[in-house]
Amino acid sequence: MRLHARRPASPVPDRRKIAGLLLAAGSGSRLGRPKALVELGGQSLASRGAALLRCGGTDPVLVVTGAAQVSLPDVTIVPNPHWRAGMGSSLRAGLAALPDESAAVVIALVDQPLIGPAVVRRLIAAYQAGASVVVASYAGQRRNPVLIDREHWPAAAALAEGDAGAREFLRSRADLITLVECGDIGRADDLDTAGDLKRITGLMRSADYLQ
Repeated sequence: MRLHARRPASPVPDRRKIAGLLLAAGSGSRLGRPKALVELGGQSLASRGAALLRCGGTDPVLVVTGAAQVSLPDVTIVPNPHWRAGMGSSLRAGLAALPDESAAVVIALVDQPLIGPAVVRRLIAAYQAGASVVVASYAGQRRNPVLIDREHWPAAAALAEGDAGAREFLRSRADLITLVECGDIGRADDLDTAGDLKRITGLMRSADYLQ
């Protein structure tokens, strides 16, 4: 009789263990170069985004790449060979790479450098208070980052198509969302064009919460 080895049980997710996921795979077509490599104050947007998540309290930090190769210390790089299909493919790749022990993930975008670590900390605090999906808002407008409990990762991945990212999941499960106002500690300005880069560079000089 052939005995089959019993597979080890998967680790039970620890609600205190929250991963960080930075989506940084795009080519930056309107900017003319991959956003992950754009530098602000001598630091690339990919490095800034990873630091945002790490200093905000997430561990580990994963960065999904595509159009550009990125090397960062203390970060898990997740290459997305299908990055041209849009942000949805990067979200699926990132969620699939998260460790079993992570109970939730904070998802951030590489092109929003005016968001500081305090925003991530507020999302985590709401999660620790019992919320399962937490979304940062600015002046009442729902934006990023987003925290999603592990229970909802399959649904978020299934609805991640094109450039929608987690948007379709959030739209379909609005009943789960806890909004956390973060307008006093961040701005969700997108860096899409050369004009955006110039404007955001100027705004960063007075953004004390980024220090």
